[in-house]
Amino acid sequence: MTENATGGPREPGSQWYDGEAGPLVRPYALTGGRTQPGPAGVRFDLIALVSLEPAAPDLDGIALGPEHRTLIGLCRTETQSVAELAADADLPVGVIRVLLGDLLEIGCVTVSRPVPPAHLPDERILREVIEGLRAL
Repeated sequence: MTENATGGPREPGSQWYDGEAGPLVRPYALTGGRTQPGPAGVRFDLIALVSLEPAAPDLDGIALGPEHRTLIGLCRTETQSVAELAADADLPVGVIRVLLGDLLEIGCVTVSRPVPPAHLPDERILREVIEGLRAL
């Protein structure tokens, strides 16, 4: 058994924080125990782009946690990917996905996905278009 800050014995596993790292909040506490984003069928891929909805509702009457507000602040400056938001907010990607699901449900953010390579025009077609434009 180790000693606590007052010199007394401490139960194993009872330390909720690390003196150097600061307080520890478990990810499930940030999401209310949820592991999936709210809206059905919504996938937040790592490369999905998240931006602030221009017609977002007034957030004064909505109970949002500090992590939600952090994400809104990060999206306010520029469109960011889910991976960038996770890195900038210093939160696990799973937590970011759940929090983004909350923000999407109340209409604060929009999510767009980059065009998959299979849906991009063929390089041959693009070269023909360039040649056609040069011929003009």
